[in-house]
Amino acid sequence: MKIAIGCDHAGYDLKEKIKEYLSEKQSFEILDIGTYSVDSVDYPSFGHKVGIEVVEKKVDSGIVICGSGIGISIAANKINGVRAALCTSEGHAEMSRKHNDANILALGSRMTKYEDVIKIVDVWFNTAFEGGRHLDRINKLEI
Repeated sequence: MKIAIGCDHAGYDLKEKIKEYLSEKQSFEILDIGTYSVDSVDYPSFGHKVGIEVVEKKVDSGIVICGSGIGISIAANKINGVRAALCTSEGHAEMSRKHNDANILALGSRMTKYEDVIKIVDVWFNTAFEGGRHLDRINKLEI
């Protein structure tokens, strides 16, 4: 599976840890969109870049990270076809995939402990979309 990952300065350290964690799994190819340091940058640039990679099908899915996860998830969702879900628990991760077919996982580096982030990432990548009645609802999201 090929994934794009991007963050602002607040998410940089967590992005690097997630990359390391996923790199240990043979099934992941990671495209790092940036940022590449803790120097201050604007999160919309990186949310947009990951979103574009996803909707253009250059990657299978994405991860975006900022301090709270809120700003970068809003930025990613501005790209038509993106369904970025800010997940703060394993339950959110599961439902965002099962019912919403989320194609980008958003995380808040200042809001969620690393141990929980890894659990969220695992659940998110191991949960399939249920389809059925949920597909009709997703189709109504496109404007």
